[in-house]
Amino acid sequence: MRVLGVKRGINTWLKKIDNDSVLCYHLIMNNKHRKTMQYEGYAARIEYSDEDKCFVGHIAGIRDIIGFHGDSVDTLFAAFKEAVDDYLETCKHEDISPQRPFSGKVMFRFSPELHAEIAMKAEAQGKSLNQWAAEALSFAV
Repeated sequence: MRVLGVKRGINTWLKKIDNDSVLCYHLIMNNKHRKTMQYEGYAARIEYSDEDKCFVGHIAGIRDIIGFHGDSVDTLFAAFKEAVDDYLETCKHEDISPQRPFSGKVMFRFSPELHAEIAMKAEAQGKSLNQWAAEALSFAV
């Protein structure tokens, strides 16, 4: 029996390959080593289709809908790479800019009290609000 794993955020799907093709779902909390499937700056959102008996993925973080699938981690990753490459090639051929998942700019809405408290902590540590927030968020993930 082989065990294959595909990670998505804090969730890991484990697929036991045996005569019954049993799907086990395992949730990992507080795992500092979790990874997402990534290629060329794009990340994959992975799910398991019980109906199709395969993993189904979509490129995460963009409005364009780009899907792929595979029945093992290796075939899924190969399909992911092919989907990203095809997307980039199509954008180039159509003379349009491919969407990028994240710009690095994030806007938050806080209460004025929380905003003031965060700004004071950042200033007390000799950091900009952006530096302080980036450190706090990095620590949280």
